[in-house]
Amino acid sequence: MNFASTAALSLAMSTDAFAAAIGKGAALHKPSLREALKTGLIFGVIEGLTPVAGWALGRVAAPYVAAWDHWIAFVLLCAIGLMMIKSSVSAESEALEKPASHTFWMLALTGFATSIDAMVVGIGLALLGADILITAAAIGFSTFIMVTAGVMMGRLLGAIAGKRAELIGGLVLISIGCLILYEHTRPALAGIPQSVLPS
Repeated sequence: MNFASTAALSLAMSTDAFAAAIGKGAALHKPSLREALKTGLIFGVIEGLTPVAGWALGRVAAPYVAAWDHWIAFVLLCAIGLMMIKSSVSAESEALEKPASHTFWMLALTGFATSIDAMVVGIGLALLGADILITAAAIGFSTFIMVTAGVMMGRLLGAIAGKRAELIGGLVLISIGCLILYEHTRPALAGIPQSVLPS
């Protein structure tokens, strides 16, 4: 892979994490640059490691990972999103201020959910014989930058949306999960005869 293709792949792999980071930033009370950097680092490390894991799996596990990756991401993102929505509409959330930071495990789980596609990419890179270390490092660095910026953008969204910011953040995560599921099931639906699909 040349520089241009590596850069394009890195950007593509970090878009889901960027959108999720905006939601995470919106759910916080004026997230600081330190919080944004921490979130970016967690997402970036996870996003950089998952292609390596996929590369290590190689051809043997490719059909299994490809068959389930979108469902895993969908379930995780929807579960996290529903938790945020529930928190936003509960009586307790009206009385309490938004937190100043997210827990490590919440960030790690969200980062993993948005990086599952990168694992499948790693499998493809193994088949191409690409340099996985350089590519994984590029993906991780791109995600770090995008997520850090996303959290700070979410700060602006949170200031505008007020108490509804956590609700918006939860809806963003669910939307990402639905989009991932749609993008992976669309090829399968395309092969179904039109007579079978509802009109």
